[in-house]
Amino acid sequence: MHNCEIRPANKKLRKGGTSLLVRRSYSCRGQSVVEFAIVAIPFFFLVFGVIDFSWTMFNQMNVQDAVREAGRFAATGNHVTGPNGSTLSRVDSITQVLNNNAFGSGASVQSVAISSVVGGPGSAGGPGDTVTITATCAVRTLTMYIGQMFSPDSRYHFTASATFKNEPFLPSQTN
Repeated sequence: MHNCEIRPANKKLRKGGTSLLVRRSYSCRGQSVVEFAIVAIPFFFLVFGVIDFSWTMFNQMNVQDAVREAGRFAATGNHVTGPNGSTLSRVDSITQVLNNNAFGSGASVQSVAISSVVGGPGSAGGPGDTVTITATCAVRTLTMYIGQMFSPDSRYHFTASATFKNEPFLPSQTN
């Protein structure tokens, strides 16, 4: 095993015109490359881990915001007009508002559950009723190896939920 030593050199001029005060022995030339290789792997793994974690949390916050927007829409008792011009039911309207607001995020909304205290599951409730909206989502991680730590399909699975009390509106809007 060679010992890397730094020894003083006589004052010689390098090609650039600077003096060469310190010279390394020939046995140390590859040491820097080996040290970099040893340190680079954990460093890049850590950097990509932070990027992936940030990506998943960004998408989770976007979906949570979309669920809140859908809840605000649900509390008003309004309906959305469908693609063929017909009025959608409140549950379908709330689902469409949620999907429209979550569109920009990288998360895919897998299911939406809407329930009210009085009407039960699948009901957006009437005036003054409490409504809960829950979205189950998955977001693909950016790096395959870090994604395998979340799940075998390299996706981060999460749910976002919000609960609102409906405003007073005409009971005819509950359909």
